[in-house]
Amino acid sequence: MVKKVRVRFAPSPTGFLHIGGARTALFNWLFAKHFGGSFILRIEDTDLERVTEGSEETILQSLSWLGLDWDEGPDVGGDFGPYRQRDRIDIYKKYARLLLEKGYAYYCYCTEEELERRRREALAREKPPGYDGRCRNLTPSERARLESLSRKPTIRFKVPDDIDKISVEDEIRGRVEFSRHGIRDFVIIRSNGVASFNFAVVIDDHLMQITHVIRGEDHLSNTPRQILIYQALGFEIPKFAHLPMILGEDKTRLSKRQGATSISEFRHLGYLPEAILNYLALLGWSPEEEGKEIFTPEELIKGFSLERVAKCPAVFDIEKLDWLGGVYIRKGEIDKITHLAMPYLKDSGFIEDGYNLEGVKAVVSLVRDYLTNMSQITEFVDYFFTPRFTIEKEAKEILKDEGSIKVISLIHLGLRKMIKLTEGGAHDLIKKVGHKLSLKGKDLYMPIRCSITGKTHGPELTKIMSILGRNECLERIERWIK
Repeated sequence: MVKKVRVRFAPSPTGFLHIGGARTALFNWLFAKHFGGSFILRIEDTDLERVTEGSEETILQSLSWLGLDWDEGPDVGGDFGPYRQRDRIDIYKKYARLLLEKGYAYYCYCTEEELERRRREALAREKPPGYDGRCRNLTPSERARLESLSRKPTIRFKVPDDIDKISVEDEIRGRVEFSRHGIRDFVIIRSNGVASFNFAVVIDDHLMQITHVIRGEDHLSNTPRQILIYQALGFEIPKFAHLPMILGEDKTRLSKRQGATSISEFRHLGYLPEAILNYLALLGWSPEEEGKEIFTPEELIKGFSLERVAKCPAVFDIEKLDWLGGVYIRKGEIDKITHLAMPYLKDSGFIEDGYNLEGVKAVVSLVRDYLTNMSQITEFVDYFFTPRFTIEKEAKEILKDEGSIKVISLIHLGLRKMIKLTEGGAHDLIKKVGHKLSLKGKDLYMPIRCSITGKTHGPELTKIMSILGRNECLERIERWIK
């Protein structure tokens, strides 16, 4: 009988959810959904010194914002909890005692200071700096003496001497082998009673019946130690799949200095979650349909497979993300896009309580073609909401030209004869002025645009004029005539 697929995403609450973690969560989610399995969220918070207040909540909010729902987790519960490692300490101790009884582990009384001194000495002698195993075969009397010194022991896993290599069949990388000589006896329970990462992960994944461990390539080096623990406890080993690293455009590991790297930052900048999700899916995975780059979540679920995940690193390309951001802003429902624009317009003082929603919607509809994220909207709308808009230097120079003054004067005259300014009316007026002055193109349109918006580029001029209305256009042109 084929087991139901169960995968997990297990972040440490030590900060924000970053691009790499979000991509890992997404690939686990897609894999589970593709096979009709379960996606489990587990919080790995045993490293209490690194846990930061509010991090867990921020991670959960970021996942929810991306649309990644989980079937089991710390907030929704499930049959395999608890889902926070700090609540599972007694479980880890139970299995550590089992390893002690079976002879696969032992108490180590070496202090941190002693271990560090030996590490430096080994390096000075150009020897491997790993643990030298001196507590492996302590006699009862030696243990009693060390305990009388009030030393709190760790529990170390005893790496078998009779193995030469440890191998794993990785679902992405194929067969990967590790030399036993590079793996020394390692700590599974620290002196404070808290389980180490490698030990807790194995116990959790086994008890939560995880079938596939899909995680970043940086965890590949942890795999041999985890396999040894699986074997010692007689646990079935899950399938492993290690995702490629995500690099910056300079081919170094993606970092803060290369710009926004956390989901919270991208959300604050006003990127749409659909765009981020679509982009994350393309970081290391290639669809069967060559050239296709726009995907709904349903399409991603249907097409996702580990076989199409690359071994080589993925490069984070902000220009590609911006392109996708623009695509989703343009294709989004205008009511939704307007709602997303509101916080930025309010924070910039462009709109206040009692604003004209339909008017704002018309502005957003007109300028969204220029946006890759919603925070950019304030760069394109100042002249819609205030007569004190920024006037570009080039626009000022254009308006000084004698020909520009003639165009503006005739537009002003035409507007005064109108009762209401519509888009069609603006088009007819500009055409009439152009015919009278024998002008077209930039010579005709640019003076009007500069006098009304203060800019040399922007959305369709007739649409701008109809949104501003007759009176506002008149007032702005009159300021230049005077």
